[in-house]
Amino acid sequence: MIEFGRKNEILDRSIKWWNPGKTSQWQKDGIDLVMGKREGYYFYDMEGKKLMDVHLNGGTYNLGHRNPEIIATLKEALDEFDIGNHHFPAMTRARLSEKLSQCTPDSLHYSILSAGGSEAIDVALKCARYATKRKKIVSIINGYHGHTGLAVSLGNERYSRMFLSEGDPSEFIHVPFNDLDAMERALGNEDVACVIIETIPATYGFPLPERGYLSAVKRLCERFGTLYIADEVQTGLMRTGKLWGIEHYGVEPDILVTSKGFSGGIYPIAATVVSKQAGNWMNEDGFAHISTFGGSELGCIVAMKVLEISQRKEVQQNVDFVARYLRTGLETIKKQHPDFFVGIRQLGVVMGLEFNHPQGALYVMQELYKNGVWAIYSMLDNRVLQFKPGLLCDKEYCDELLSKCEASIKQAAKSVFSYS
Repeated sequence: MIEFGRKNEILDRSIKWWNPGKTSQWQKDGIDLVMGKREGYYFYDMEGKKLMDVHLNGGTYNLGHRNPEIIATLKEALDEFDIGNHHFPAMTRARLSEKLSQCTPDSLHYSILSAGGSEAIDVALKCARYATKRKKIVSIINGYHGHTGLAVSLGNERYSRMFLSEGDPSEFIHVPFNDLDAMERALGNEDVACVIIETIPATYGFPLPERGYLSAVKRLCERFGTLYIADEVQTGLMRTGKLWGIEHYGVEPDILVTSKGFSGGIYPIAATVVSKQAGNWMNEDGFAHISTFGGSELGCIVAMKVLEISQRKEVQQNVDFVARYLRTGLETIKKQHPDFFVGIRQLGVVMGLEFNHPQGALYVMQELYKNGVWAIYSMLDNRVLQFKPGLLCDKEYCDELLSKCEASIKQAAKSVFSYS
């Protein structure tokens, strides 16, 4: 095994050679972590501290760290495949694309494969502009869709302004979530290529769509000739109790994007699944979009196994159990701290815990970390803790998690109120 050195040496190298700001900020926040061993829904600091993982890197580890079935699938694939050649048809890409067409809404047909979610979002926007011959894009204020060329202009200025990448405000339009009037005003001139919405906005703290909101947005899109893009990077692959979160809301999008968990946490891959209209550019010029690592053949094989596991009946049943069991336990904890722990936002195992303090989730994150749980505050709403258990958690894991949450929230509440 490669020798990487001691933890303090790795932190020093990270500050010197990798990302000084991020490394230092985690130290400041009390998260003194360098990941070492990882397995299932646990990982360890390289010095041995054991942590339950309910961040899952945004759902990347839906099926756990180093899932044995995924690893076995990749090892077998390595006997025959590599990343392949993106210029040519491939048995793996054809099969994965067919399977995606079969398990996504009926409105969708072609799959365009990428190496990561942000790239896949860029592809989605390009397809919408192609299909409508319009440039304007509407997204949600404090939505999050990644950091690449077009995607970064869709979100909060924190991620775009530094790089002079906010986008032309006449082309990139931001409206409040759950505000249909604002959406109608944005679309009313019939000059918008697409609306892109995270089915449940993650980085914004998991606010839930109001009843009828997403279906009403889709109707507005149809009325004004605009395409609807469902960003399912964090809500897809059974996290909500259905394979795609958008299924709960009766919406058939024109484009759907999946990534993160699509990789099994083992091999990077993403997909932009598009309608025939949005993908017709491939009939005009199939070389118009190219991605060398997009749809690597090893990644396709991993993704097919992820789809198969995620759609198993017993996995869906387990998601329902975990969602209900944790909700019951968290409601009990909430009753113990009604002035601090004030809300639970949930659809399946997509959960946001809301606290009555501007940085309440930061305090809770710190206490959870001390007690052996890794969950992260929402970057654009520090009142909300992103709480994202995996699809395969069992009762024993849930009981351990609830016990540590109870102790951590109690300590965080004590800290908050002692400072106020």
